[in-house]
Amino acid sequence: MFVLAELEDTVKVEPSAFGKKDHDAITDVLNEKYANKVVQEVGLCICVFDILQTSERFILYGDGCAYIKVSFRMTVFRPYIGEVLVGHIKSCSPHGIRVSLGFFDDIHLPQETLLEGTRFNTDEQVWVWHYEGEKLFMDIDEPIRFKVLGENFTDATPSVHPSGSSAGRRQSVADTTASNDLVANSTKIPPYSLTGTIQQDGLGLLSWWES
Repeated sequence: MFVLAELEDTVKVEPSAFGKKDHDAITDVLNEKYANKVVQEVGLCICVFDILQTSERFILYGDGCAYIKVSFRMTVFRPYIGEVLVGHIKSCSPHGIRVSLGFFDDIHLPQETLLEGTRFNTDEQVWVWHYEGEKLFMDIDEPIRFKVLGENFTDATPSVHPSGSSAGRRQSVADTTASNDLVANSTKIPPYSLTGTIQQDGLGLLSWWES
């Protein structure tokens, strides 16, 4: 479920952080930039695992901040295809079931990946598995075990056009970082999502398989 990804970046350390050790200052900046963000084709970043290599500091004229090239490893959420996970049902719709792991909600179990005999109850707005004459309701917040079928990365970054106030001004590193952070937090299209299935023995609500 969690893997280590090796990344490289140039870190901007503010003068207010010069009193910290380089390792701590760099880690703080990287966690602020990457934690709970999706990196395309990498996954959902959780936190910095370790720092592998750093360059010498360099300071831009008139800036006052220190810039350091860094190679580091990040703890990333990216389950492999076929991995079995346990989450909770977050919502249901005629299209399928949305599952949450608590820290990650973009998991979809499409209608066609549910068990045979499962039908959507429009009154209760939940899916119901009709099994041997019984109706087994798949209620909201119920723990559910599923297998990962696929993953999807979506680059929802829009084209950035300079505003009138910034026309003719070179975009700074701070401008770029702010723009990227704004996009990552404002887009409604999930940049990373998973598709799962419960069409296998042992999968589905945990209560179905309790002895």
